[in-house]
Amino acid sequence: MRFPLQSHPGILIVGLVITGLLVWGFWPKPVMVETTQVHRAPLTVGIEEDGRTRVIDRYVILAPVNGMTCQMKLHVGDTVTQGENLLGITPLRSQVLDSRSRAQAEAQVSAAKSAVQAAQAQANSAKAAAQLAQEKFQRYQPLLSKGLISQETHDEAKTASLTANANMRSANFAVEVAKYELQAAMTTLQFSAIQPDKQQQERVAVNSPITGKILKVERKCEGPVMTGEALLEVGDPTALEVEVDVLSADAVRIKPGMKVLFDRWGGDHPLEGVVRLIEPVGFTKISALGVEEQRVWVISNFTSPSEEWQRLGDGYRVDAKFVLWHEDDVLQVPSSALFRYQDGWAVFSIEDNVAKRKPVKIGQRNGLSVQILSGLVEGEKLINHPSDAVDDGVKVKQRLTN
Repeated sequence: MRFPLQSHPGILIVGLVITGLLVWGFWPKPVMVETTQVHRAPLTVGIEEDGRTRVIDRYVILAPVNGMTCQMKLHVGDTVTQGENLLGITPLRSQVLDSRSRAQAEAQVSAAKSAVQAAQAQANSAKAAAQLAQEKFQRYQPLLSKGLISQETHDEAKTASLTANANMRSANFAVEVAKYELQAAMTTLQFSAIQPDKQQQERVAVNSPITGKILKVERKCEGPVMTGEALLEVGDPTALEVEVDVLSADAVRIKPGMKVLFDRWGGDHPLEGVVRLIEPVGFTKISALGVEEQRVWVISNFTSPSEEWQRLGDGYRVDAKFVLWHEDDVLQVPSSALFRYQDGWAVFSIEDNVAKRKPVKIGQRNGLSVQILSGLVEGEKLINHPSDAVDDGVKVKQRLTN
């Protein structure tokens, strides 16, 4: 008796081939994965927001009298010195002051003189405070090198010295403003009752209160102006600070004296700064997605040498990163290698091409990297971006990347 397959060996061969293909097709294959390693590197946790520079003390020069201005010959960026005549105003015909109006004008002059004295007293107080803070900081420097004080105490003394110097500079500017206001009050009294035939020949000089540069020109053409109308803005662009609006939830994590890094400002390396003030009042801002957000202004000063950031001007954009935590040697992994497991976190390590689930304890994280406190060792190979196909005990194969 002959078997059909013996008479048709081709059928047998085809059957064996199909069976082999089916076995090969359904045989479990390793899952292709991307890998990463546990490594040590510096880790910084911070808050990043867009900010802009601004002149610390800027002055809006107003018209002291009603009159006609001359054609403005000043331009934005022009350098001016303290007391320099910027423009002149030909006053309009003034009315003769009655007894009551003259008494009020004289009282304003007296008040302006008192304001100058008060501003000078505050400037002297600020100067004394700055000297005391500087001497304290200088005394702390040798103590730090000897290990008698902590780094935090040294940094607090440094921040106090910077803040006191900034307060002294603002107090000195306040004295100049008070003198300028006294001059304006005296000018109002002086030109309030001049003779009509002389009035058309007199011109009220408008002088610069500080040495700096023109930041804004409100009007360039000759024309009438009213008392209090803005004419120019002047300021010292070498004295800059940075204003950054952050979410109110992030503002509570920022403290005065905290380190700030300013990046993407146009230079080759980041600039350093320190937080000076977190404003106590927030405001509402509409985000790009149309969501209402509560924001808070955070003001910071530069601590990098002034030669490094003098190319910046008023209103320049910077990226500010407030450093909440930093260490130079941290065991870490990419955050994409972590996944939730039970009530904690875990990763998949690779041992002999087999995925092994390992629970880990994490610490600080900055969105890209995560600090590993326990569960892993340096150099251990992990699966990055594990998919649903990866599980404990599954064979894996590293995906080749270009």
